[in-house]
Amino acid sequence: MGYNIRKIPTAVSDFDAIIHGGLPEGSVVLLLGDTGAGQQEFVYTSASKLSIVKERPEAFDSYLGHYCKVDGLPEKICYVSFARSKEDILREIGLSFNREFHDALKRKIIFKDLSASYFSKTIVPSNWTHNDNGDNGSSSPFSSSPKETVLESLVSFLDENAQNSMIIIDSLTDLVLSGVVEIPELVGVLRGIQRAAKRWNGIIYFLLTRGIMDKQHEQMILDSVDGVLIFEWNHYLRTMKRQRYIYIEKFMSVLPHIENDRVARFPTMVSSRFGLTVVNMDIIS
Repeated sequence: MGYNIRKIPTAVSDFDAIIHGGLPEGSVVLLLGDTGAGQQEFVYTSASKLSIVKERPEAFDSYLGHYCKVDGLPEKICYVSFARSKEDILREIGLSFNREFHDALKRKIIFKDLSASYFSKTIVPSNWTHNDNGDNGSSSPFSSSPKETVLESLVSFLDENAQNSMIIIDSLTDLVLSGVVEIPELVGVLRGIQRAAKRWNGIIYFLLTRGIMDKQHEQMILDSVDGVLIFEWNHYLRTMKRQRYIYIEKFMSVLPHIENDRVARFPTMVSSRFGLTVVNMDIIS
């Protein structure tokens, strides 16, 4: 890249090779996709592999590849959830991937459970969303206060933790479907995060399920972030087979630096041993 800027690995190693080592620091990235098409597995793979390498630097090349740089690793790995507990997410990772993924992430992650704010205006009883120890489903010291709105709680957490960090926010889908925030208010917060992220020098991932919003509102979200990665299913004609794909829909600071014959949809697969991986290329003509 012409401007000297640090890149943060996605930890999906073949994808990092294509985009020359990772995504630029300071980026806000929307992971937009069909249900089950890989966006959840992408962030689980990224957070887990980066956690492993932070604990075992000698495993850098094995998990991230030689094209990534050691100084590109985030200082902290944070996971923000509006409706799910840390234990629920770790359980899903433990059931889906090798134990090494689960154990490293459990030790390294900073988890923020915003369920107190998220469920405060619903009919869901508080005993459904609290653990027995009364910590709102989180063992993190950063549990949210129901006196704050969900977006206020998110902003407070980012102010304290986003510097030089990888932040996963799971998910915008929850906010949109719940109606706890208005779309213009959400877009305003996203634009503020996009601006502040350039000072934080980390990377922020937002997850959103494709097709749950009308096209105008979805486009407003897309216009409020630096980059958009699309995850989709492709169904083969006259067969029962289908294939997951990932491609870059928008990323001004990345796309001009990718060779023309590599601006493509990338078939992916998910395995318990490696997480989400890019398996080969499907060149767009």
